[in-house]
Order: sequence, then C-alpha cells, then structure tokens
Amino acid sequence: MKLLITGGLGFIGSNFILKVLSENNDFSIINVDAELYGSNHHNLDPIKNQDNYKFVKGNITNRHLMETLISECDAVVNFAAESFVDRSIADANPFLVSNIRGTFTILDIIKQQKKRLVQISTDEVFGSLESSSAKEDSRLNPSSPYAATKAAAELLVNSYLVTHDCDCVITRCTNNFGPRQFPEKLIPKTLILANQAKEVPIYGNGKNIRDWIFVDDHCEAVYKVLLNGKSGESYNVSANNEVDNITIVKKILEILNKPQDLIKFVDDRPGHDFRYSLDSSKIRSELNWSESTNFEEGLKNAYLIAYSRLPYEFEIELWQDFASRQKELKKGDDGSVAAFRDVCHALICSNEFAYVD
Repeated sequence: MKLLITGGLGFIGSNFILKVLSENNDFSIINVDAELYGSNHHNLDPIKNQDNYKFVKGNITNRHLMETLISECDAVVNFAAESFVDRSIADANPFLVSNIRGTFTILDIIKQQKKRLVQISTDEVFGSLESSSAKEDSRLNPSSPYAATKAAAELLVNSYLVTHDCDCVITRCTNNFGPRQFPEKLIPKTLILANQAKEVPIYGNGKNIRDWIFVDDHCEAVYKVLLNGKSGESYNVSANNEVDNITIVKKILEILNKPQDLIKFVDDRPGHDFRYSLDSSKIRSELNWSESTNFEEGLKNAYLIAYSRLPYEFEIELWQDFASRQKELKKGDDGSVAAFRDVCHALICSNEFAYVD
C-alpha cells in the first residue's frame, strides 16, 4: 500500500510514519508537510534515506500539488493541521486556511480520484464535559477557534460522504504525549522549564482535566482505522487516563526533585474548556484496539529512545518491582500506566539522557 501522509514532520504524523514503515515492508509513504513551526525533519531521521519514504515540501491547500501526490497513492491520512489553541485565539486565520480549506482541497480530489481518506480530528470538537464521555454521535460543541475549525472539517467530510459517496473515516483522540512532541505542549514545556529552574505557568487553578494517551497507542488506532475502519464512520480513541493539569506538573517537579514553588498560576485563557473525555468502546469492540500496557516492552522502548540502548537486567528488575508496587497501590492497570509514565520522566531527567535540538 502507498500512503500520502500530510503533516508528517509533526508530532503524531512522524510517529505514525515511523510505526508504519518499521512494521510493514510492503508499505511506502509520501510525506507532504509545509515545514511550519511544529515541523521537525529530525523526527524522521531513522528513515529519511529509505527507498520507501519520500518527502515533499508543500501546503495541502495547493490543489495542483495535492492532485499529483494523491494520484500516486492508495489512501490519504490527514494529520496536517494548525493545532495550538492559544495561537488560534490570537489569530484564527491560519487555522481556517489549513484545517478547513486544506481538508476541502483533499476531499475534492479524493472525490474525483476515488481514494480513501482518514481524517484526524480531536476530542475538542465536543467541547467541555461536566460528566460522562462523548460518544461518536455526541453533539459537536467546540469552544475555541481551533476546535471550531476541526469540527467544520468533520462536517465537510460528512458532506462529501453523503453527497459524493466518498470513502472517508474520522478519528478523534484525546491528549497525546511521547517522543517528538513540540515543546509548547504541557508535558515537554514543564520538563524544559523545570529542568532550567524556571517558573512553570499553569492556567487558572490547574484543575482542567485531560485524558492522556501515549502517542504510539494513538498511531496504532489510526492504523487499524486506515485498514479496517468502515467508510462513513468515526472512531473515538482514548486511554481512560484522566488527570488534571496541576497533578501532572506537580508529579514532574517531584520526579525532577524541583520545588513546587516553581508553579505559577496565570490568568486563564478565554474559553478554556474544563474537561474533555471520550468513550472509546466502539473502536475497542469493532476494531479490537486497546492501549498498550506491556510494561517491559514499554520500558525497553523508553530506554532505546532516551539512551539508544536496552535496559540492563538489574534496571528491568528495579522498574518491574516499582511497577508492581504502583499497580497494587492504585488497584489495577492504572498503576501500570502511572508507573510507565514515571519511568519515562525519570529517564528524560537522568544524566545519561542527551537532548539534541
């Protein structure tokens, strides 16, 4: 299969490309990216010279370019998007262009060329939820300009499904974390500032809740939807790991052995949603997806990313003991997830870890 990945130099797109090419010898990928602020060529250093990977600099609103690229592929996975909420509040125009006009351009081409589209959306299209979790058919209720443009893109996709019988599926995911994340996001920003003993700003009282998922698990969900998702359907992706922002920041400071007084509460941003939550039972039951909780494999991957080596036996034993105590303390798989998160933070903050910009 030959895929066109849009926005593949970004956080989630680059992780998806690495996953697909590492697991499939019969896949090839064209990656089109506009090289904006969230793009990083180093994200794809491991595969940049492979014969089954090709990079093209370009914008998804460029119809002539996109017609050519889509004609060379079997399917499109649209990760390309302006996605930073604060930036959308300051200036929404780039979000309208990329997230709406860009999606329209792709849709109009796949209508003619009869290609499949996986549209990557977000939990933010449902707005803030006081209780319960949004299902695939819940009402769209976006709050920020960013979320509004993603909801508009979903409506465009649905219109092309109904009117033109296009082969499209939509995925919506909760907050991702993991390697290659842009440093404006909460976890990497907190790590960077705290490591430099600088103040860590938190909006409002820090009680805003997000459901966190490791980026590899999100990529696995997108992959399953690409291959087996039913045309015309949408799929919510979540790991059932809801945590408020202040808890995450305090935990990072604890791991780094930094004082809690680095936390600085700042004025809340306009329209800041209190809680996002998705019900992912559909993708679990229909496509047999679940988040990975294999602690030892996750540990090995974390060591390879942080240290370019596998863990020593004594390190595996040490962390497995830690995980078992966390699992007992937190009564179940939540303890394993929390333990693995702590391991990742500890590796990043150790003397052996080398960060290269």
